[in-house]
Amino acid sequence: MIPITDERPSDADAIEALLDTCFGPGRTAKTVYRLRAGVDPAPGLSLVARDGTDALVGTIRCWPVRLGEDARPSLLLGPVAVDPSLQGRGLGGALIRETLARAADLGHAGVILVGDAPYYARFGFARPPVERLALPGPVDLSRFLGHEIVPGALSGATGLVRPGRRAGAGVPRTADALRPDPCAAIAGAL
Repeated sequence: MIPITDERPSDADAIEALLDTCFGPGRTAKTVYRLRAGVDPAPGLSLVARDGTDALVGTIRCWPVRLGEDARPSLLLGPVAVDPSLQGRGLGGALIRETLARAADLGHAGVILVGDAPYYARFGFARPPVERLALPGPVDLSRFLGHEIVPGALSGATGLVRPGRRAGAGVPRTADALRPDPCAAIAGAL
């Protein structure tokens, strides 16, 4: 199997070239790029795959986003890209599984994406968790999917998906952010 490792700053050009190869140069006009603009990827969730010659042959990233009216922290998965000569051999799936496992280990609760529903269903993504959410631009809604790492993480989320905090600003991304603040309930009763 091809090793999956953390992305390095020196990978930037190779990643962009791979994304252009897989998705075309017009890819940045897609709605999901509005959610990535000016936002750093979520720490620990930018991974690459390298072949035996150390050439970059796969990439995946996650981005912090805020869901709906309550600005619930979540992740936007993607893009996921694999060199065309290696597609269909399970590398994309390995990148996704590793990313979801790391997201869980880091305390993230929910993940959204725009992608092929039959492909992403095998990783637990489905349309129902995001049915009451909207993206900041046009998208085929059958491709807008969600996955709950923590059961109920996306439940009840309604409204517009917005970018996470801008680069360097930080954003809460843990499952703890989904837990009610007991002090808020007390303050409301006073």
